[in-house]
Amino acid sequence: MLESTSPNFSDELSNIQNIQIITYQSQYQAAIIKLILNIQQQEFGLPITLKDQRDLLDIPNFYQQGNGNFWIALYREKVIGTIAAIDMGDRQLALRKMFVDPNYRGKHIGVGQNLLHTLLNWAQNKNICDIYLGTVDVFQAAHRFYEKNGFTAISRKQLPVTFPTMAGDTTFYQLKLK
Repeated sequence: MLESTSPNFSDELSNIQNIQIITYQSQYQAAIIKLILNIQQQEFGLPITLKDQRDLLDIPNFYQQGNGNFWIALYREKVIGTIAAIDMGDRQLALRKMFVDPNYRGKHIGVGQNLLHTLLNWAQNKNICDIYLGTVDVFQAAHRFYEKNGFTAISRKQLPVTFPTMAGDTTFYQLKLK
């Protein structure tokens, strides 16, 4: 259920203008870490910690290099979603850190879709050919989301050697852009 922050909260959320997608800014780092860890640990019970994700402590140097970037979805200055791209070279990106606060999920709100569109527009402007991602089995809704958006399941063996695998990833996808 959505938290009510005003009398017309659901009406406001349906107006996408109230949700901003911005490039990473350091003042949101703590909120990003909290959002991601809460989803991983509390919602899905994954035994993953900040220590396992040092990239979150240095987003500019880890993600915002070459054709990579990191975006945040904000609702009234609250971090409600994230998505990132790592430049793998050879006109390829690795999609990482796609998380949306449970209170802001769903087609009717569109946060996840807008985050993905932001990354896809970036990729198109950067002349990217392929986007790869790794995920875990418990993120079934994410699997359906990626598949609805044109991603195709591939085996670990089909990943480029430059793909930055994560220890827990069990399911992999590719999106061909060109």
